[in-house]
Amino acid sequence: MTEGGISYFGIRHHGPGSAESLVKALQELQPVAVLIEGPVDASPLLPLLASPDMKPPVALLCYPEDDPAATSFWPFAEFSPEYQAALWAVANKAALRFIDLPSAARLAEKAPESPTDTDTAEAEPVEEQGEEATRIQDPIGTLARAAGYEDGESWWSDIIEQNPAPGPIFAAIADAMTTLRDGEGVIGKFEAMREAHMRLEIAVARKEFDGPLAVVCGAWHVPALQAAHTQKSDQALLKGMARRKTMMTFAPWTGPRLALGYGYGAGVVAPGWCKHLWQTRAQGDSSILWLARIASVLRAKGHMISTASLIEAERLARALAAIRERPKPGFEELRDASIAGLFNGEALLWKMVEAELLLGADVGEIPPDTPLAPLIDDLQRNQKTARLKPEALERELSIDLRSESGLFRSTLLHRLNVLGVNWGKLTDTGRSRGTFRERWMLAWQPEYAVQLVENLVYGPTIEKAANGRLVQMIAAAATLDTLAALVQGAITAALSEASAAGLVALEEKAAHSSECLELLASVPPLADIIRYGEARKTETERLAGLLERLIVEGSIALPYAARDLDVQAAAALIGAMRKADEAIRLVEPGEDVVDAWRGGLAAVLDSSRSTALVAGCAAHLLYEAGRLSAEGAADLLAKRLSPGTPVIDAAAFFEGFFSGAGQRLIYDEGLRGAVDAWLASLDEEAFVAHLPLLRRVFSNLDSMERRRLIEAVLGKGASLPAGLTPTPDGGEAWRRHFGLLGKLLSGEPSHG
Repeated sequence: MTEGGISYFGIRHHGPGSAESLVKALQELQPVAVLIEGPVDASPLLPLLASPDMKPPVALLCYPEDDPAATSFWPFAEFSPEYQAALWAVANKAALRFIDLPSAARLAEKAPESPTDTDTAEAEPVEEQGEEATRIQDPIGTLARAAGYEDGESWWSDIIEQNPAPGPIFAAIADAMTTLRDGEGVIGKFEAMREAHMRLEIAVARKEFDGPLAVVCGAWHVPALQAAHTQKSDQALLKGMARRKTMMTFAPWTGPRLALGYGYGAGVVAPGWCKHLWQTRAQGDSSILWLARIASVLRAKGHMISTASLIEAERLARALAAIRERPKPGFEELRDASIAGLFNGEALLWKMVEAELLLGADVGEIPPDTPLAPLIDDLQRNQKTARLKPEALERELSIDLRSESGLFRSTLLHRLNVLGVNWGKLTDTGRSRGTFRERWMLAWQPEYAVQLVENLVYGPTIEKAANGRLVQMIAAAATLDTLAALVQGAITAALSEASAAGLVALEEKAAHSSECLELLASVPPLADIIRYGEARKTETERLAGLLERLIVEGSIALPYAARDLDVQAAAALIGAMRKADEAIRLVEPGEDVVDAWRGGLAAVLDSSRSTALVAGCAAHLLYEAGRLSAEGAADLLAKRLSPGTPVIDAAAFFEGFFSGAGQRLIYDEGLRGAVDAWLASLDEEAFVAHLPLLRRVFSNLDSMERRRLIEAVLGKGASLPAGLTPTPDGGEAWRRHFGLLGKLLSGEPSHG
């Protein structure tokens, strides 16, 4: 809509139809300057959008120099009208400017208004209160309901996005918005300031340029920008506006983060569909091409999709559009038609491809000369100091923690992992070769830049952001073992603030926790901290006292926790017991603490109510610690595996004792004899039924260990008889020689 040499184009942010209509209108108008709704102080960065190295989606980031965590984002997609307007202006050598309030004013607004469907992008919109809340929050929805539509998305898509037209459509939108705003009541103060600022900037451009001007803004603002206001009244509205020095840059964005479903107030329902409409605008029927894309995605996932099915789906989509009185199928009709025609009515199959199609997986790229966001800038400084260059292909990195450079590299990678930026994945903590080495696999992915931007809310540097995020995670931790793992992560990454907060929370949680599994699961991470304390220069005295307390409390709770468990609970408990025992042996706490732990194990073994699997594990740990002699262990096994014990209990005790420790049978003749006697006592049916269990127990033996066990049973130089197969007589020789050795050691399939 043109007025006094100024043409106003009310658009829908991230609307492909709006973008197409806008480009056609600009080409027809040939303005000398293009003025776009956006932070005026970011105008110098606008031409960067037209750089050949700029690959949307990207986002303009604005943040105060003294508080980088308070960042606002203005995303741009390939199909965003503002982005296309910038491309047109640069290509046609027209002046290009933002005209909205400077970013500092938006950052200073304590309660910014919720963006409407036509409003500008907000970092974290907050709904305002009081008289300012009387404004129409959803103008597009209001128009849609007046036209008989249930929602604004469908109406806007039918009228604008899928039926682009030049000038007249913008005039019609302006008229509709004028009607809505005439009855809206009091406008919010912050929005009034925005519109006043845009009017003043338009006035400045009008005096500066001789020729037509184009104003590109959210459709809701068009009537206000055209309305007659004195310069004095607009300046009065802006009096006392916040003045802060801000920093600005572009950063990569992603397709899904343009969606309403990801919390972006000015976003669209289906960014993938919008991109499809934009890219296929000159290729014919977008519906047919969309179905072809659905078929391509499904075929890539191994589903057979016939051409006939696609034809039927296309016909059904058109029929649905006609029934729903829509000019052509939208993505909703194509979705419903696909479920019926391609998925045999199975909506779950659509869910497999929905995100890929409707949200997409695009990650933008920015030119190398773009000024960077604080976290990305800090990362590049750290990468330079660490002499680590980001590479897309995987490469292995071995780190020696005893050197300053090695410790710096390790700390950086651990801090990035806290932020969810898994540039490096720890593959070997070096436990088998000492406590001073780590092995990492490095591979840089472009979306890590986006994740760093998202972490700006926690702090402007890698260290501060990692501290802030971990402190938040610690505050939300619900269990003792989770908290212990977070404290381990904080100390490993040298995050002092998070470490201090974690220790306080851990001590408080430990004082109120009596859950044995939690207590035991918290022991290994704390033990690792103490063990690595020298390498990481960590103060461990406070941790050592807490660890001893947890061990004692876990020991007291263990006999009661071991009673009457089902298989799943018993397996979880013995896993925690083994890891806790290993940790206790590594850190070597005081003798009274060790005695408390061994006493808890002995109480489990002595109790008749202890679950057999857990009792077997307790017996094995006592045996390994020397608290149960070889003769005592053999007698115990003979008793627990005797014919008087139910087979299921005997098998569970056997698994608890030998799982992960089958090599003991190679050296210990007494244990081997007790096991052999138990196997020989089983009838054929019971033996065959327990073969999976027995083979699982011996599955950790390597080929050399299996050979040595064969020799221990049959004599040195012995081997399994060639071609030995099971016989139906169920005799002792078969069970002993073939069952124990052939089935358990050779790995041949069971014929039982």
